[in-house]
Amino acid sequence: MTPVALDFRPPFDSRPLLAFLAPRALPGVEEIDGRSYRRPADGVEVRVEERSVTLAQGPPEAVRRVRSLLDLDADPDAIGQTLCEDPLLADLVARHPGIRVPGAFDGFEVAVRAVLGQQVSVAGATTLAGRLIRACGGFPSAGALAEADLDGVGLTRARASALRALAAAVAGGVVSLEPGAESSALLELPGIGPWTAAYVAMRALRDADAIPLSDLGLRRALERFGVDARPAAVAARAERWRPYRAYAAMHLWVSLQ
Repeated sequence: MTPVALDFRPPFDSRPLLAFLAPRALPGVEEIDGRSYRRPADGVEVRVEERSVTLAQGPPEAVRRVRSLLDLDADPDAIGQTLCEDPLLADLVARHPGIRVPGAFDGFEVAVRAVLGQQVSVAGATTLAGRLIRACGGFPSAGALAEADLDGVGLTRARASALRALAAAVAGGVVSLEPGAESSALLELPGIGPWTAAYVAMRALRDADAIPLSDLGLRRALERFGVDARPAAVAARAERWRPYRAYAAMHLWVSLQ
């Protein structure tokens, strides 16, 4: 395949994007470093620079998936203009004017990873993902995961049930994890609460206004700036960030690094 240069609106700050994705990479499925994203089994390799993004190899349909993963269709000027109306975010936008919200190469992968990440660390969730992938002989399809034996993965019974329910809903067409789909159906599933639904909406569904308001990282970031981080206060302040609350969340997460 001839390398394909992918267009985007500058500025493009790839560093926090790849720094977010790297520790969440699915073992044996994704490989991410400071300048590249690879999926060895799928033959996909993307080279990422501040001024260029190149799909070095991969099937034609990989272009859409890579654009979603790296949020290449974002309009950083419009996003920054809105977020800078809040003085708290104005300084953060100045530091990272081209920040992107990490998306998904595959929405189901992100949703499964989100369920695995409930109430555990990023490293812990990545470990669980690796065990799941090894137990299934690769990342399972929704249909396969719905019927999979998860006893050796190290999940609680409730977490395993949540994964199976999610997989069955996706396999049965009850839940869509494609960009533009609604997240409300996720909340009907056992073990899927507002945090998980919002996180999946941010990344897989590409909802620019989704935000996990109860996220501990958001609250810690706001507290560092001396801002009231009680749930009601966070929700009220986040109204200023519409319709780009997902980008506000990313700025706040990056501020903790």
